[in-house]
Amino acid sequence: MSGHPSLAILMWSADLSAPERLATPFVMAQAALALDATVELYFTARSVQLLTPAAGATPIGFGAERLALGAYLAQSHAAGVRMYACSQALHAAGLRREDLIPACQGLGGSVQFIDRSLDPAWRTLVF
Repeated sequence: MSGHPSLAILMWSADLSAPERLATPFVMAQAALALDATVELYFTARSVQLLTPAAGATPIGFGAERLALGAYLAQSHAAGVRMYACSQALHAAGLRREDLIPACQGLGGSVQFIDRSLDPAWRTLVF
C-alpha cells in the first residue's frame, strides 16, 4: 500500500447476542495491523458493553478463533489498536468511563468516526 494506511472500525451491531460472529472485527483489525495500518475501534450502541470487565470472560468466535472476548481486547490493545467508547452509548447503558477496561483509550463517537470516514487517508468498516 502506498502512504500510511489507516482503518477505523465501528462496532455498532456487534454484541454478545451473536458471539460466533464477534471475533471478526478483531481479526480484521489485526489483519490491518499486519499491513502496518493504524487501527481504531469505535464501540457504540450495545457494543459499548463489550468494554466492561464483566464481558471479558465471554467466549467469542468459533473453531481456532474461539477465545475469551478479553483476550481479543488485550491482544488488540497490545498490538496498538486504539479503542474508543461512545459517550452517548455509555449514558444509554448506564455506564461511566470508569466502568470500562483500561485498554479503552477514551471517548470517541459519531463526530470522530465520521471525521475518519471523510478523510481520504482512512478506510472504514462497520460491524
